[in-house]
Amino acid sequence: MASTKDRSIIRDIALAPEGHLKIDWVNAHMPVLNRIREQFEKEQPFKGLKVAISLHLEAKTAYLAKVVQAGGADVTICGSNPLSTQDDVCAALVEDGITVFAKYNPDPQEYKDLLIKTLETEPDLIIDDGGDLVTILHSERKDLLKNVRGGAEETTTGILRLKSLEKEGQLQFPMVAVNDAFCKYLFDNRYGTGQSVWDGINRTTNLVVAGKTVVVVGYGWCGKGVAMRAKGLGANVIVTEIDAIKAVEAYMDGFAVMPMVEAAKVGDFFVTVTGNRDVIRGEHYQVMKDGAILSNAGHFDVEVNKPELEALAVSKRTVRRNIEEYKLADGRKFYILAEGRLVNLAAGDGHPAEIMDMTFALQAMSLKYVNDNYKQIGSKVVNVPYELDEQVARFKLAAMGMGIDTLTEQQKSYLDSWAEH
Repeated sequence: MASTKDRSIIRDIALAPEGHLKIDWVNAHMPVLNRIREQFEKEQPFKGLKVAISLHLEAKTAYLAKVVQAGGADVTICGSNPLSTQDDVCAALVEDGITVFAKYNPDPQEYKDLLIKTLETEPDLIIDDGGDLVTILHSERKDLLKNVRGGAEETTTGILRLKSLEKEGQLQFPMVAVNDAFCKYLFDNRYGTGQSVWDGINRTTNLVVAGKTVVVVGYGWCGKGVAMRAKGLGANVIVTEIDAIKAVEAYMDGFAVMPMVEAAKVGDFFVTVTGNRDVIRGEHYQVMKDGAILSNAGHFDVEVNKPELEALAVSKRTVRRNIEEYKLADGRKFYILAEGRLVNLAAGDGHPAEIMDMTFALQAMSLKYVNDNYKQIGSKVVNVPYELDEQVARFKLAAMGMGIDTLTEQQKSYLDSWAEH
């Protein structure tokens, strides 16, 4: 049988030493996942199974792959975004016996080919990000469905695609909606996105945020985190929304709320976090001020409409790594970060290790859950069981040296009874 080095498609195996250092660093800061790894090494829940993973391929993801491998799995991994793959991490994984089909910044066709090669390993279980693996399996490569028992999905975008498949009666196996777990959206989406987005923007632009006007497009859990961190950096924050309840929430959290066409006139930084397309488009470019910086933290690069901006521009150039300048006929210049892709991963290292510790612990436990229960679950989208969600939180508290109270038997009886109040 060919070695993982022979099977893999990566940039350069010689980059592995730096990748190992990155993985070792996050390993030291992911105590919850370390605890799960110990369990997996003893229990071998994936022994004899093939697992395909499509996630942003950087060090934290690499360590998740190694934890799944420790559970007995034959693991194959690819990236879930062309610009978030780190070539040194890919090389390190190959040296550690994991098959990798991923490179930084492949062209669109090569990127898709790498996804397909991952699926051609005929996996029993999958971990997906944005629904790319599931979509390919249910459209052009149905021949690869036969072994798939189920999987877990990381993102809001992916869950929307899964629920659409389920609604149409097309979903062929169970998927666990990891993004909808408390320990995912309360911490990863809010604190992880909030910090990593500004890390990506700040390291890319080297500009001050304090005193500037930041427009956050969308006030879901990711938008809440981005707005909160922008406020902490001293920005004046405007939120745009289509949901009246979220708009009121943003207002009561202390932010200005207005339609995008009005916010576009005053924004210095724009961050889109909606999961939808064209939330910044032609009509907004018409009124934006010179020097506006546009970035996206949603899964796909469709939130900032680049074709409409290119149609308005008379010139385009790269002025700094991950910054494209678009000059309009009237002299105004706009800047798009990381080609409109996920700014926190395409122009940064993604969420902090301690945050992804909880999310990837959920992924590992959800993968075991779906493998243990796929026949009973059937072909549908299910939530992470609450006991798994809470277990991750308890592991996290223990890792931080914290404890919490427990109910006495009398208190339990009081809460369970209608007659004793």
